[in-house]
Amino acid sequence: MKKAAIIGATGLIGGHVLQQLTDDASVEEIRVLVRRPMQASCPRVKVIQVSFTDKDAIRDALQGCDAVFCAIGTTRMKTPDLTEYRKIDFDIPTTAARISSACGVSSFHLVSSVGANSKSNNFYLKIKGETEEAVKKSGVPFVVLYRPSLLLGQRNEVRIAERISTWFLPLLSFLFPPHYKPIQASTVASAMIRDAKAGGRGSKISQYPEMN
Repeated sequence: MKKAAIIGATGLIGGHVLQQLTDDASVEEIRVLVRRPMQASCPRVKVIQVSFTDKDAIRDALQGCDAVFCAIGTTRMKTPDLTEYRKIDFDIPTTAARISSACGVSSFHLVSSVGANSKSNNFYLKIKGETEEAVKKSGVPFVVLYRPSLLLGQRNEVRIAERISTWFLPLLSFLFPPHYKPIQASTVASAMIRDAKAGGRGSKISQYPEMN
């Protein structure tokens, strides 16, 4: 993996992916696709500001990459309009995956969610499931879908309910079924990079046991 691209680098997991790739001297170029300006201190990091509805711009940004890491997502609090929510959580990852396939990208790594199911009655889990199915059909040779439960780590924005949960849920994690245990965002990022370096064919789902 000499060249990698990150979509969602300003989020919790994406930020860890960016930091870990920056710390890895074997990765020659890291392209960060963003909607708004972003500063980068490492010369190997190339920040590319794009509109995620501009397929030509996305294609130019992903051309020549070996792996694409997609950790973009929103919340109902930030995006209450369900149409706009779908544009972020479904349209951006699936468009990026299809373009990655056309550009010859070897692997696509998507952050999804535990319980993702296209047939779910839960809006969030249904979209995650639909996104997984579309990304698997994108044509990228190797697709890995990561299904973390509660993410542990320091976010840029404050989510009160989630902040409270991170205080006490780790103490009770032994009570959770394996796939539902809280997990550090940095651990998810490490698993994504590990899988990209290992390579493979087809698609696989990575849950708590596989990410640790």
